[in-house]
Amino acid sequence: MPRILFLHGPNLQALGTREPGVYGRVTLDEVDTSVASLARELGCEVEFLESAHEGVLIDALYQARERCDGVVINPGGLTHTSVALRDAIAGAGLPTVEVHVTNPSAREPFRHTSLVAGVALGTVAGFGAEGYRLALRGLLARLGADGARG
Repeated sequence: MPRILFLHGPNLQALGTREPGVYGRVTLDEVDTSVASLARELGCEVEFLESAHEGVLIDALYQARERCDGVVINPGGLTHTSVALRDAIAGAGLPTVEVHVTNPSAREPFRHTSLVAGVALGTVAGFGAEGYRLALRGLLARLGADGARG
């Protein structure tokens, strides 16, 4: 059974209350609950980690190599600034999908460049909290095609 790690970066703990007109009213707990429910339906296991600390996310990526088949990550603002996080995604070697609640390309110019996109299988952006579920489906489909550890 595949196991997927969901990593939530800086400010995602405030989903539902932080700029709800931009990010929506769904909380991070609600996102995780919804994803866990879908994972059960799809026959996979998921684990979740939220941290505003870059090093915690980097450590989690390398530790996941021992027990996970893939990663879904919303790096938050680190998307546009963290070479270290980008390098950890590449170095961990796990298939990774980048997800964003909003569409960064439709926002301020500084959000238009993702350092993560180049080492991710793909990016899901602009679909609100549903993007996490879409990312899980896409990653599982790719793992099914490529073969998961199971």
